[in-house]
Amino acid sequence: MKEENNIGDLKLDTFIYDTTLRDGSQTEGISFSIDDKLKIARKLDHLGITYIEGGWPGSNPKDLEFFRLINKEPLKNSRITAFGSTRKPGIAVEQDSNVQALLESGVKTAAIVGKAWDFHVLRALETTLEENLNMVKDTVVYLKEKGLEVIFDAEHFFDGYKHNSEYAIRVLKAAEQADWIVLCDTNGGTMPWEISEIIGKVTEAVKNPLGIHVHNDSGCAVSNSLMAVAAGCRQVQGTINGYGERTGNADLCVVIPNLELKMNKRVLPEGNLKNLSEAAHYISEIANMPHHNNQPFVGHGAFAHKGGIHVSALLKDPLTYEHIEPEAVGNNRRVLVSELSGLSNLLYKAKEFDLDINSYDDETRKVIRQIKQLENQGFQFEGADASLELLLRKAFGQYDDFFQLKNLKMIMEKSEGEEITAEAMIKLTIGDQTFHTAAEGDGPVNALDNSIRKALTEVYPEISEMHLSDYKVRVLNGNQGTGAKVRVLIDSVDKTDQWSTVGVSENIIEASYQAIVDSINYMLMKRKLNE
Repeated sequence: MKEENNIGDLKLDTFIYDTTLRDGSQTEGISFSIDDKLKIARKLDHLGITYIEGGWPGSNPKDLEFFRLINKEPLKNSRITAFGSTRKPGIAVEQDSNVQALLESGVKTAAIVGKAWDFHVLRALETTLEENLNMVKDTVVYLKEKGLEVIFDAEHFFDGYKHNSEYAIRVLKAAEQADWIVLCDTNGGTMPWEISEIIGKVTEAVKNPLGIHVHNDSGCAVSNSLMAVAAGCRQVQGTINGYGERTGNADLCVVIPNLELKMNKRVLPEGNLKNLSEAAHYISEIANMPHHNNQPFVGHGAFAHKGGIHVSALLKDPLTYEHIEPEAVGNNRRVLVSELSGLSNLLYKAKEFDLDINSYDDETRKVIRQIKQLENQGFQFEGADASLELLLRKAFGQYDDFFQLKNLKMIMEKSEGEEITAEAMIKLTIGDQTFHTAAEGDGPVNALDNSIRKALTEVYPEISEMHLSDYKVRVLNGNQGTGAKVRVLIDSVDKTDQWSTVGVSENIIEASYQAIVDSINYMLMKRKLNE
């Protein structure tokens, strides 16, 4: 590995080492099951990550079981790596249970962490500086003799170097048999200019290929990773979406596209960068963590444009307000329509919806004013494209409702010690037909949804294919107490699509009704347009 830069058929400039399954799992609120870890590993392999750190087999049975199962997977691009530490002080390496667990995991690559800060050696390990050097050397040599590729993670290296540079370098030299030496900013406090300067000194002292592993406690993890590559490191360790203990690790979803698109470093198989956004969102779902909307490159809002001046320029050339093409990382451009919108926003959305309104006429201006008035009332169309499209089609006479409401009644009943029951009775017309039905539900919104569906299914059986996937309520003027206006956002899905609708009212049932009706009408409209 020392003189090569290919793994299998891959020829790479910089190697990506993902530690989402270990460091990422230390994020507050994240707990991966074995099945979760297998799914994430498969997705990382599909993306083309070179090294996937699966966990610490010596620390828990779950990680051991993961390695047993993942070793049966026919991975195409990735090397599964087991994480462990150097042997303990005063114990022969052959007798150290954690080191033996690495061998039992069945991996071909092991990452070994060792102390590079004399302060930690004396205070945390409570051993001598010389014994720590022996621990590093013994463990690396032993695992190399067993035929493993060895990555040595020099923990707290940058703090150690600043405190005692001579000893920190001696630790690296003790690991000279390792295939990689990775310099770690474990506390995340090192600045980018320090990273460059220190790595420059390291390259004069050791000849091993170098890697970088940084945490984000100072908000510099991505910058530090990029500076390290510029200074000579050829491996970057991090996590998807920047997961990790405290403030997280270097976000590989930002590091990877910067390396490929800005620094001209090949880090993924050719053509795989376009899979990055999908992988980021998939893993956030598995982790059950909200995906940050404004995350660079892969956030839903990374290429979202709201200001009218911006959109006007985008219509002429996207390069005016975008540093890359969104499709390069599997994302897409979004133009938002809101109270900040100009005519350019509306024309862009019209083109996106395939509506023929590309003229700066009075009718178009009227629609812009209507949207701004609705937003002033509490509507928010930037997160509800389906409601926006319906509004535009209605405004320009390119839409007819699929049904009309005649009457709606809600009955709520509660007895002492019993839960509230809800029933909705509704009368709808479809053409010259009238449908009058009732339905119960777990609550008023569920009863409302059930009654509408029950009334419409006879004419529109395809409604059974859609369901609500998310329901959010936002209080808009909390100082009004229980009489406050609320905004309801509903996400709906069918077999192929997902869409969002919005409703606003002082009455949560009315706001929910607006969003539910928009959702159903949108689905029926799309089905009709695709016929």
